[in-house]
Amino acid sequence: MKEKLEKQLAALIKNKVCIAFSAGVDSTVLLYACCEAAKKEGIPLDHIAAVTFSTVLHPQADLQEAKEITKQLHIHHEVLVVDELKNPKVIANGIDRCYHCKKELFSRALEFAKQNGYAAVLDGTNADDHKSYRPGIRAIRELGVISPLSDQGLTKPEIRALAAQMGLSCATKPATPCLATRIPYNTPLEPQTLQKIEAGEDILHRAGFTSCRLRVHGDLARIEVEPEKLEQLIEQREIISREILALGFSFVTLDLQGLRSGCYDQVEKLI
Repeated sequence: MKEKLEKQLAALIKNKVCIAFSAGVDSTVLLYACCEAAKKEGIPLDHIAAVTFSTVLHPQADLQEAKEITKQLHIHHEVLVVDELKNPKVIANGIDRCYHCKKELFSRALEFAKQNGYAAVLDGTNADDHKSYRPGIRAIRELGVISPLSDQGLTKPEIRALAAQMGLSCATKPATPCLATRIPYNTPLEPQTLQKIEAGEDILHRAGFTSCRLRVHGDLARIEVEPEKLEQLIEQREIISREILALGFSFVTLDLQGLRSGCYDQVEKLI
């Protein structure tokens, strides 16, 4: 599994590549595997660059972590500031929002690659992503972005196992999808709402809930945590609800179904 991945990466990095790096488990494994392949093949590390998007739709904590990881690896790190909310189709938040958002982001990554002599852009799409509603994958394919983890048929559990094998702390890191996934489709995206979501989830993280979502329905905040942690949240409900209400919400509720990835996709019967 790892050997086949490294073989593909070694062939790619001979011509220089940049990796879309979010500091999530998928892109982190991809970046480390590229570095290992380079060392084994005697390829200079300057054949590898990491590109991280700084946007209102992604938590800033991830950007800081990306900076620390690339510094440790001695990899060139480029932060591309992109305002997706300049695109009316992203603001509209239709069911194809992810397609338009990925098109914006990866067009910028490809522009950076072309201007700086990188032959390809790689991303961390995995084999399981094709089993869910992921319109952004269509944009990535149209742009010619390469997805080595998906090419090798690696699933999310296999990638986490690979991360553990490589001694990476991200092996158990929860997924941190774009903040727009906390808002129902066809509800326009507003910067203030996105800021409140990020602040609200930070409150939950500090309270000990590493895997959580703060879904927003107008002035109502709906909290999702792992089912086994529902009781723990109820024990802290007074302070958590007080802090979240202070962000500007009128109501705070706890979803008894617990944390569900692709919550609105299920409601819309997209998956």
